[in-house]
Amino acid sequence: MLASMKKNGAVLALFALACTSVVAITHSVTSERIAAQEQKQLLSIINQLLPAESHDNNIFESCKLLSNEEYLGVTEPQRIFTATQSGIVTGYAVEGVAPDGYNGKMKLVVGISSDDSVTGVRVLTHQETPGLGDKVDYNKTQWVDDFIGSSLTEANERTWAVTKDGGDFDAFTGATITPRAVVKSVKNILTLYNENHLAELANAPSCWSQS
Repeated sequence: MLASMKKNGAVLALFALACTSVVAITHSVTSERIAAQEQKQLLSIINQLLPAESHDNNIFESCKLLSNEEYLGVTEPQRIFTATQSGIVTGYAVEGVAPDGYNGKMKLVVGISSDDSVTGVRVLTHQETPGLGDKVDYNKTQWVDDFIGSSLTEANERTWAVTKDGGDFDAFTGATITPRAVVKSVKNILTLYNENHLAELANAPSCWSQS
């Protein structure tokens, strides 16, 4: 009886060990695939904001981490990708967070060209209400294209708001909080750029040295 129990216990232990190993291996393989897929999707987005012909460097290798809660929306370092052509900076793709969305934080990335204008905006993650706030998602509408060509100056600073607040950017019918949060975040990222905080990238850590 005791021998049988020990045998069964050993079998169960081996089974549990085998299952754990399978789960660990599966997690390792799938996590690598997920990370590779996320990197591929992000690179695709960045190439939409900073077209391939605008740079000759490896955008991902240029990635640096910058911390600035005031303008990037969170305490955690955010990724900044620098585009260069023959060693000359032609633009940036700056990740940031709009912390005050209707249903929480929204992660976004803003493309900025060397002439100080926005080349594009994409909301990467959000939890906004379907049919209302989710219109910031490029797969739903191209509302974020309204930012293309815009720049932030002392003269137009007050226009960087939704129309309901006296600004130039349309809100959505029945949903003002979400676009207001996105406009504010894009404006903050442009302020970060205008105040030359991106010069700090020279001494900033690489994104990949932190992984």
